[in-house]
Amino acid sequence: MPSPEAPDKPEKFRFRLLPTLKRGEMWRYFGPAFVASVAYIDPGNFASNFEGGGRFGYTLLWVLLWSNAMAILIQYLSAKLGIATGKTLPQSCRAYFSPKVNFGLWLAAEMAALATDLAEFLGAALGFYLLLGIPLLPAALITAVVVFLMLAVELYGFRRLEQLIMVFVFGVAACYAFEMFIVHPDWSAVAKGVLVPRINSESIYVAVSMLGATVMPHVIYLHSALVQHRVREDAASDHPEKWLLTMRHLRYELWDVLAAMNGAWLINSAMIVMGAAVFFKHDVPFNFDEAHLTLQPLLPAVSGTAFALALLFSGLSSSTVGTMAGQVIIEGFLDIKFSVFLRRLITIIPALLVISLKLDALKILLLSQVVLSFAIPFALVPLVLLTRSQTVMSDLVNRRSTNYMAYAVTAIIIGLNLLLLYKQLGGNF
Repeated sequence: MPSPEAPDKPEKFRFRLLPTLKRGEMWRYFGPAFVASVAYIDPGNFASNFEGGGRFGYTLLWVLLWSNAMAILIQYLSAKLGIATGKTLPQSCRAYFSPKVNFGLWLAAEMAALATDLAEFLGAALGFYLLLGIPLLPAALITAVVVFLMLAVELYGFRRLEQLIMVFVFGVAACYAFEMFIVHPDWSAVAKGVLVPRINSESIYVAVSMLGATVMPHVIYLHSALVQHRVREDAASDHPEKWLLTMRHLRYELWDVLAAMNGAWLINSAMIVMGAAVFFKHDVPFNFDEAHLTLQPLLPAVSGTAFALALLFSGLSSSTVGTMAGQVIIEGFLDIKFSVFLRRLITIIPALLVISLKLDALKILLLSQVVLSFAIPFALVPLVLLTRSQTVMSDLVNRRSTNYMAYAVTAIIIGLNLLLLYKQLGGNF
């Protein structure tokens, strides 16, 4: 197990010898954070953000701002662990923690992966349903086929899969950029919602679901794996200073994280703004199954299509990424080889059961995001312990200030979860 108190490494020479950022070279490193960012704009985010905007207007925008700041730190630490060790977070957990602790972490990770897969697959099926008007069960089967085809793109190289997922991310962004032009939000209320924290016993459930939908535990595991093929490329290079390659990779990855996470924050904020400007303003309840129909009398007809298309892009890409995360989790914790296609086949079952039983899609999606929020500490605490350990990280060990920020993020997330439990047990505030 890593030392609980690792000494801070001198920062005197860190980044000093690195070349200036070169645009052409930077694009080679762009991609992992954008793949991870898909989880931040998945159907669970649609559910929690539109529910938040539709019920509470612009008042919960601040949750997204601070959740995004947490996500930037967490994703950077995950990438740094992968770059420093050449291992994924689950593999590092297996190497440094006891078998009992490792088994418990694996169970929590699988619970998070199950909740994620359910939300993402269900969201993609809803996207097909809204666009094509076909029943949910056939829509789910079409979703399964398309996701299998997307996963098969990796056979042509992981970079090709990254590029495909980035296209879907930009597709979702384009849909919401269009929506912002036609909803005419109250920008002063938007600014107040972003800057002034407000929460009560009515909004805590939605706020925690928004947190779970933004700081996704499964991509904490995944990001440490997404950097590995570039780590291997650097290791195979004949460059005389491998340390410089590692530091360059880390620096470019920071820019990748900043660009991807802030892009995801803007998309999430656009969801709340749209929910507030349409559903809250007109006192119309938000319902996934009828959202595109509700939008049409209030906005131009094409807005409903844009909503459905964004949901479909989000569901397909995030379902693919969720399957990849599940594979990283099971292979890393249990040290076994597991086909990504078999993983996808297994995780289809819960979503098909939900659809077959005709359960409320919005409630299931919100519940899945709350489950994710409770699962975050089981990924975050090991990540902080590992990245603060010089034994594990060597020269890339966290600075003291980074550790303090990580401790604060962990405490806030656990505190919000406890606040929700207090509320569910009958407490009020």
